[in-house]
Amino acid sequence: MCGFVGCFDLNSGSAPIAEGLKEELRAQVLEMSKKIRHRGPDWSGVYTGNNAILSHERLSIVDPLSGKQPLVSDDEKIILAANGEIYNHKEIRAKFDGSYKFRTGSDCEVIIPLYKKYRKSGDFTKMIEELSGIFAFALYDSEHDTYLIARDEIGVIPLYQGWDKAGRYYVASELKALEGDCQTIEEFPNGSYLYSGRHAELVSASTDETPKPIRWYHRNWESYESVKSAPKATDEKGEVINPSVIEKVRNGLETAVKAQLMSDVPYGVLLSGGLDSSIIAAITQKYSKKRIETDSKEAAWWPQLHSFAVGLEGSPDLIAAQKAADYIGTVHHEVHFTIQEALDALPDVIYHIETYDITTVRASTPMYLLARVIKSMGIKMVLSGEGSDELFGGYLYFHKAPNAQEFHEELVRKMSKLHLYDCLRANKSLMAWGVEGRVPFLDKDFIDIAMGLNPSDKMNIKLPDGKQRMEKWILRKAFEDLLPESIAWRQKEQFSDGVGYNWIDTLKKMTEEKVSDAEFARRENRFPVNPPKTKEEYYYREIYSRLFPSDSAARCVPHEAGVACSTAKALEWDAAWKTMDEPSGRAIAGVHDNAY
Repeated sequence: MCGFVGCFDLNSGSAPIAEGLKEELRAQVLEMSKKIRHRGPDWSGVYTGNNAILSHERLSIVDPLSGKQPLVSDDEKIILAANGEIYNHKEIRAKFDGSYKFRTGSDCEVIIPLYKKYRKSGDFTKMIEELSGIFAFALYDSEHDTYLIARDEIGVIPLYQGWDKAGRYYVASELKALEGDCQTIEEFPNGSYLYSGRHAELVSASTDETPKPIRWYHRNWESYESVKSAPKATDEKGEVINPSVIEKVRNGLETAVKAQLMSDVPYGVLLSGGLDSSIIAAITQKYSKKRIETDSKEAAWWPQLHSFAVGLEGSPDLIAAQKAADYIGTVHHEVHFTIQEALDALPDVIYHIETYDITTVRASTPMYLLARVIKSMGIKMVLSGEGSDELFGGYLYFHKAPNAQEFHEELVRKMSKLHLYDCLRANKSLMAWGVEGRVPFLDKDFIDIAMGLNPSDKMNIKLPDGKQRMEKWILRKAFEDLLPESIAWRQKEQFSDGVGYNWIDTLKKMTEEKVSDAEFARRENRFPVNPPKTKEEYYYREIYSRLFPSDSAARCVPHEAGVACSTAKALEWDAAWKTMDEPSGRAIAGVHDNAY
């Protein structure tokens, strides 16, 4: 995991940038890159070409000694700045044995020979589909004066694009690198690529002189019709009739976790005591004694697995996390924070996560504080449970889904927005302190398994005893033998709730007092772009606007009504939700044990 900034002069045509301007732009790009050095504190590198400048800030996880970036091809004509991890890099390397001379052990270098392979056909969708991992990259082909920008399917890795007043095109790992230098800033779309060259099959996708991002990620499961007849694990009464479906879920996630354990530095797991993080921790423990890089033939360099939990003293998560850790056998660490410490951190948190979304700010603050402790202990990578709720319908509002089609279509909507919320929070909160977060639930192959399940196996159906089946039942069933019963069947607790209910309650009370009625009444004049809907959002927006004053920056933040992390569309499921706008899981009366 790293950070990069790229500058490409679209207006120069075939003429190189003038030397004087090139030096000026190089200095500017270096200053932009310094703003995201927290993402890569281990090394800095810069490439200056005729019409491109790439600056890279490195966090070394794989091949710390020789994998510094930007990476350069064996013929020195292709330059790559990449952020993320390519988990199947060894398999890809083997395909190019004898045809490409790798210069480093970096997992990201495999992008270069893949580009060479597909450059002539221009089938970059096929090229990127060969990658299994989380990534965003900027590749410059100096021989053909073209560039290729791409981002992973879900958007686990952040990426932004912008244009300066001269029309030059920029990409950066975080918005802050572009703010102040670019007139227009947008998020680069997840699951997409942008190529500046021309191929016959791509001309129709770009009808003007400015290349447009093209979506490379498409899946059949995006349509309900493709999954409604999938094999069922259970019958209408909830009885298991096809255990192979459950087994497929288990095997798929275990494979994903094992693949993501590649690391040449110490790693750990985030363990909130909820189902998702506990499953990831249990699977990680299963493989942590051996190095997966050598097919388990070599003992792990750091054989004891460390787990980390954060919360207010006595919070639900801390209690549950200790139970899970004792059962799994990790070296467990509890990080306590106070309300005042969290409130003091809010401006720094908003600066790093680059959003004023209420849910994200609430949850990012304890994660930001936790990441600092993790880094202080020498841990550079952690595995996390993000993505499970979107795959399996874990949020408590899913209990109100009226039918299987609505349930599945809401999952698809949630998956399409992950990059705006949970992925953004996990990545930026951790990377604020140079800690990489990996998310096995969002492995490309496992997503296909989970989203390809029959929706009825994931729904909270009525059981013969009149009770409603628990959320994420199929996932719980698949891993119940690895966890204590109280954890395997613990009710879903959103992270911002689980760290201690007093955290959210204090935020709501504090912001109600800090923002006057008069200020809130004038919110549309103060913030014409996405006017705040609540005083809490107004408070966060004030901080955000001081840090990121442009309208372009404000538009990069999602602004959608919801309840308990639902999309706006799901508000139609319950008439009582029409007047609500509260992301806490405790907003779901009759479902959450401690509902408001």
